[in-house]
Amino acid sequence: MFAEERKAKIIDKLKNTGSVKVASLSKQFNVSEATIRRDLQELENKGLLSRSHGGAVLLEHTKFEPTFTEKESKFSDEKSRIGKKAASLIEEGDTIVIDSGTTTSYIVNNIEAKNITIVTNSLYVLNELGKREDIDVIGVGGSIKQKTQAFVGPLAEATLKKLRVDKAFIGANGICYDNGITTPDIIECKIKSTMIEIAREVILVSDSSKFGKVTFSKIADIEEIDLIITDNKISNEQITQYGKRGVRIETT
Repeated sequence: MFAEERKAKIIDKLKNTGSVKVASLSKQFNVSEATIRRDLQELENKGLLSRSHGGAVLLEHTKFEPTFTEKESKFSDEKSRIGKKAASLIEEGDTIVIDSGTTTSYIVNNIEAKNITIVTNSLYVLNELGKREDIDVIGVGGSIKQKTQAFVGPLAEATLKKLRVDKAFIGANGICYDNGITTPDIIECKIKSTMIEIAREVILVSDSSKFGKVTFSKIADIEEIDLIITDNKISNEQITQYGKRGVRIETT
């Protein structure tokens, strides 16, 4: 196989999986790891990928962010299953914080636990749970970011910092073993980071397409997440890899 053909196949694999490892590519193409590293270096120089420890991730426009409506229509079946599984972890008497986002929005209609308190920066969550008399709902206030239907800014942060909760359910645009959990917007990033700080247990809900991606603002290191709930398209290799950093992954 010629070098250019091999590099094209590496890019195809990145588009499908979001990340690649030097060792596995070496075995797949029957070439040395040094050869694969040179391939990755050349592809990085062309702006096609970003090298990470032991491999590479697909390079995208890190500040691009689709609207709530645009995201809502993608991976809806996967998000529905993820939301149902996440909701099953909520127990009677819990205090929880729910982040804004399309995946977290699927949690609210599956909550069966009663006598719980929910804190949120999501306009959607406020509207949906405001109909239930058995749940106390607290909105954090602040400025509305129309694109994601999220409350953000200093007022929202200040409200969150005064609270302590049992569980946080967080969404993200990128999940990377080396670069952590990321989102395109630095202001929304601060809200997500604060939610993690105030929670006893942090649960990340995300479909598998987010794995291997890196966006503009870092929310947290991988080790700050206790559990990731995702769909069954993630590989056993990834589950084992994240487990070495103390992060459990459950699939639906």
